[in-house]
Amino acid sequence: MTLHIQSLAFRDFRNYESLALDNLGKVAVLVGQNAIGKTNIIEGVQLLTALNSFRHATIEQLTRHGASSARLQAHVTDGNRELSMELTLEGHAKKYRLNGKTKRPADLKGLIPAVAFTPDDLDLVKGSMTRRRTALDALGSQVNKNYYVVRRDYEKVIRHKNQLLKDEVAPALVEAMNEMVITCGSQLACYRAALLARLAPHLVSTYAAIAGGRETLEMRYSPSWETEDAPTEPALPHFSRDEARTALSRALHERAGEEQARRRAVVGPHADRILFTLDGQDASLYGSQGQQRSIVLAYKLAEAAVIEELLDQKPVLLLDDVMSELDGARREALVHSMAEGSQTFVTTANLAYFDQGMLAKSDVIELPLA
Repeated sequence: MTLHIQSLAFRDFRNYESLALDNLGKVAVLVGQNAIGKTNIIEGVQLLTALNSFRHATIEQLTRHGASSARLQAHVTDGNRELSMELTLEGHAKKYRLNGKTKRPADLKGLIPAVAFTPDDLDLVKGSMTRRRTALDALGSQVNKNYYVVRRDYEKVIRHKNQLLKDEVAPALVEAMNEMVITCGSQLACYRAALLARLAPHLVSTYAAIAGGRETLEMRYSPSWETEDAPTEPALPHFSRDEARTALSRALHERAGEEQARRRAVVGPHADRILFTLDGQDASLYGSQGQQRSIVLAYKLAEAAVIEELLDQKPVLLLDDVMSELDGARREALVHSMAEGSQTFVTTANLAYFDQGMLAKSDVIELPLA
């Protein structure tokens, strides 16, 4: 059964010395003027659920000015289980506890999954490849603990390799590091390919419903061992880990000189390409703003569908001031998804974006709280 957040409590988090939200229902609409702290609540919920922050903030930034530490708590239930989640931010450490027992983030991944949708996400299509890879890996880390560990290990390895290349060490040392790049990188590439194979059908069908079937959306994945001028066929390739190891090893050998000259790693999952196309054309270049936003909305709803499919529970939806960024049809599609059962936290400065019937069934929380 899906876990539901019943209450939240923050202490010395961001601008809140103390915040308590109790008896939370299916939809919590956080309303208030800009810069009042609505987004901080969304971020706090994401830290307790997805275990990360869309702002990629440091502990110092997360802690209220003048305070030495911060604490976030959530009481959750599925009708049978009662769980207490706690996050303490102090010094350079994030410490999670579940029912009073210290837990590693890897142990909590997927327990209370979440999908966050912020105005910055609207650049997913026209933004950098890094943004797309990060979005995909964040999803993978929630639905597969091993994905989270492999991604974390790969990032450590590639940072080390980049430092070796920057320091212009002997090629033999770089080659030794490449063995770790191949081991972690091939596994990460396999995880990405498998996840995209699950995500793409939901993305395509959701986009078709939002856009009225006027054009065909396709998602393409090109591992870094493929050259940019030779797009991978099919659009979402399938390969075994051994095949990935062989392809990655070959590309590392062939481009070793380029890596030495550029003094940074150019082969590996950190250089994979993810592309959205509409009727075969790159949506980042040829898609209208409306089409690009429809793709992003469809992507977020597809994330929620994949989480439910793999974890057998609906994720918490965290919608930060996105209603003002969407037109009526796209807002309607988003509100429809909110009505399908996921607990939702949504921020706004204007309640006029919401149907009165929906508001009547929601917890409308005006900020600042007394």
